[in-house]
Amino acid sequence: MINLIWLKTFCTLADVGHFTQTAEILFMTQSGVSQHIKKLEAQLDTLLLTREGKSFSLTDAGIKLRQQGQDLLETSADIEASIKQDDAFIGVIKISTPGSVGLKLYPKMLDMQQRYPALIIDYTFAPNKNIEQNLIERKIDLGILTELNKSPQLVYKKIAIEPLVLVTSSDVKSINWQVLTSIGFISHPDSEHHAQQLLSKNYLEFEHTSQFKHKGFSNQISLILLPVSQGLGFTVLPLHAVNAFPEQSLIKIHTLEIPVSETLYLCQNKHSFDTQRSQLIKKSIREFIL
Repeated sequence: MINLIWLKTFCTLADVGHFTQTAEILFMTQSGVSQHIKKLEAQLDTLLLTREGKSFSLTDAGIKLRQQGQDLLETSADIEASIKQDDAFIGVIKISTPGSVGLKLYPKMLDMQQRYPALIIDYTFAPNKNIEQNLIERKIDLGILTELNKSPQLVYKKIAIEPLVLVTSSDVKSINWQVLTSIGFISHPDSEHHAQQLLSKNYLEFEHTSQFKHKGFSNQISLILLPVSQGLGFTVLPLHAVNAFPEQSLIKIHTLEIPVSETLYLCQNKHSFDTQRSQLIKKSIREFIL
C-alpha cells in the first residue's frame, strides 16, 4: 500500500516544482523531502523524477502517479473529515450557482448560517462551465447547473425550472424583430445560451446574437439590467434575476408567443461523501428554490 505521507510530499513537489518551496510548505527540511521521494520510488520500484541539477522533470510513471495520487489524497482527506465530523450544523459547505438563481438562493443560505453559526457557507456565483469544472475538480461540494454536458464524474437531480424572459426598458411598449435589431443587445456571461433558447423559438430570423448591435456587457448579475433600464439595449435573463432588479418601474418583461424555461439541476461529484451537512443543504436548496 502506498504511504500517504510520502505520496503527499511527492504530489506537493510535483505541483510546486521546487524542493526548497515544497519543504517550506510541508514544514520539512529539503533533505527530508528528498528522502520521502526516494522511499516512495523504492516502494513502487520505479523512477518518479529525473533530476537535472537543482531542477527535475517527472517520468511517465511520475506523471501518472501525480494524477492518480491527488485523487487518492483527496479521498483519504474526505474519509478522515467524515469520520471526525459529520454534523449537519457544523463545518464548511461550498456552493456555486449561476447568478440568477443565486440572487434568490444566497439570502436564504445566509439565513441558515445565522440560525446555525457553526455552519459556514462559502457561496460563489459563476457561469455553467466554471461550476461544472469546479465540481469535477472537487473545488466545491454542490452546484446548480442549467446546462448539462453529462460528465460521467457528476450526478445530477432536476429540482426546478426557471422561465427565460426578454427585457427592455419600460419605454419600449411592444416588441418585434425590427425593434430588437434597432435597439441592440446587452450581453452577459450566459447571454448567448439564454438568447439561443428563447429567441430561436420565437423569431424565425434569429440565428445568433451577433445579428444585434452590441450595446454593452456586464458580468455582475445585479447590474445587467441597469443599461437595459436606461434604454441602451435589450437582454434575455432568467426570471429570478429580473425580479431581483430594484427599479422594476424602469424595465418591461415582454411576453413572447412561445414561453421557454431552463431546467435547474442540483449537482455534485459522484465520488463526494454525502455528509449530513450536504444532505441538509440539498434539502434546503430544493425547498428555497420553489
